[in-house]
Amino acid sequence: MFITQTVPRQREIIEVLFRNGWDYMRRLLTGGKPEDPQLPTPAVLKKILVDLGPVYVKLGQLMSTRPDILSASYIDELSTLQDEVPPVGWSEVEVLIRKELKSPLEETFKYINPVPVAAGSIAQTHRATLADGREVALKVQRPGIDITIAQDIALIQGIADLVARTEFGQNYEIKSIAEEFCKALEAELDFTREASFTDELRRNLSKSKWFDTTKLVVAEIYWDLTTPKIMVMEWLDGVPLLSAQIGTQYNGKDSVTERKEITTLLFRAFFQQLYIDGFFHADPHPGNLFYLRDGRVALLDCGMVGRLDPRTQQILTEMLLATVDLDAQRCAQLTLQLADSTQPVILSRLESDYDRMLRKYHNLNIAQINFSQIVYEILQVARNNKIRLPSNMGLYAKTLANLEGVARGFNPELNFFDEIKPLLTDLFRRQLLGDSPVRSLLRTALDLKSLSLQSPRQIELLLDRVTSETLQWNISIRGLDSLRRTTDEAANRLSLSILVGSLIMGAAIISTKAQTVQLSLLNNILFAAASLLGLWLIFSTLRSGRVK
Repeated sequence: MFITQTVPRQREIIEVLFRNGWDYMRRLLTGGKPEDPQLPTPAVLKKILVDLGPVYVKLGQLMSTRPDILSASYIDELSTLQDEVPPVGWSEVEVLIRKELKSPLEETFKYINPVPVAAGSIAQTHRATLADGREVALKVQRPGIDITIAQDIALIQGIADLVARTEFGQNYEIKSIAEEFCKALEAELDFTREASFTDELRRNLSKSKWFDTTKLVVAEIYWDLTTPKIMVMEWLDGVPLLSAQIGTQYNGKDSVTERKEITTLLFRAFFQQLYIDGFFHADPHPGNLFYLRDGRVALLDCGMVGRLDPRTQQILTEMLLATVDLDAQRCAQLTLQLADSTQPVILSRLESDYDRMLRKYHNLNIAQINFSQIVYEILQVARNNKIRLPSNMGLYAKTLANLEGVARGFNPELNFFDEIKPLLTDLFRRQLLGDSPVRSLLRTALDLKSLSLQSPRQIELLLDRVTSETLQWNISIRGLDSLRRTTDEAANRLSLSILVGSLIMGAAIISTKAQTVQLSLLNNILFAAASLLGLWLIFSTLRSGRVK
């Protein structure tokens, strides 16, 4: 069990939890039975993760992508977590690089800057030059980080086992959530996975009807030099978008015009990823969007991505329109379509919660509405109604929030609706007609032909059954089984009560005329049977708790 083991790392975690005043976990770890499970405040949770070290900082960053689990205050606080860790010394990094390369280091690279340009909890990145003169970014996994992550994953699962024993843990399926986070942490250790994501994103964004693909760039991966522990990619020379000096330096455009064009480019690129490709960069925070020296915009760090299937894309497109229209009823219906589970939900309550949530936006101008905030609130309403949504909904909401946040910081004049209005029109046209209208029209014509051929036969079969009285209806009513069981129980008790009364009356009649030993014996047997059945009936009724 977690608290009986004496691994130093476990004692360190317990000390951090106690030191930061998380009373609920203190009682849980010391064998107490707290009544009301409570998370620490967002600021305390962030401090705990920082104190626990880089792996837990990464865990916090993953948690910040789950607004379907955590409220907006936690998401906002955890989104500020940064991998502020000292870099590993060059001597250790060099050893790892030499182990991973197929050829000698000197034959592969002309030069590697020993000082990293960025250092995170999992890896650090060095600028380098290949033997043929190409400038590259060399991402190297921190030596020994795989062992550290394996140990911390075991501890996270141990804590999840403890919390899962509480009602809170069972309601929120803590074990499955912890398992999901642990798999995400393990996946971060395989750089070939990130490289394949980068390549897929690069291919998808190389063609588009919505934006000029020459204005957006994703780094090219050098697969012959990439392994699970090192990744070599094209060097993109630029600065973070929000700190870029936008103006006439490159293309003669004024700052306002270029900022508007870049904002439109980003919205169109991400809407294509979300609603057309179904594969999207899930971490577009300011540090991952670069403004290059040649005026292009680059997407960096494709380690965190999300996927949406066509059905989900269609529902989310309709949800976007329902949000713009502030349509609470439609939002409720679409939420239920997205739901992971079939747990019964009170639709009227869900619609009422959405109506209450959306009502505060009724008097606002469309340009004043923060749409990512509405998406967060939609997830909050679903969570309050115990509706479990797929985990990719968290990544979807977080991506929209990051995108809108960066866009508003970069271009304060942003009007979200103006940016998405032409895209919505195209999306609905695409849903109706598909990528090829002619093909969709032919498919529809074939379906209509099939329907016209089958309909007469099906109508004839239906009329046949009606006239021959063999037509049967199968109706399933939710909750009918429990009602039937309750009715059966009531009927059984009523029958038993009548039987007990009959036995008593029979015994009483016999006792008045009991002139033989046999009748006296029968009288006693009837009284005994009536008494036993009566006592059992009283006991079972009291045990059911329905005596009021």
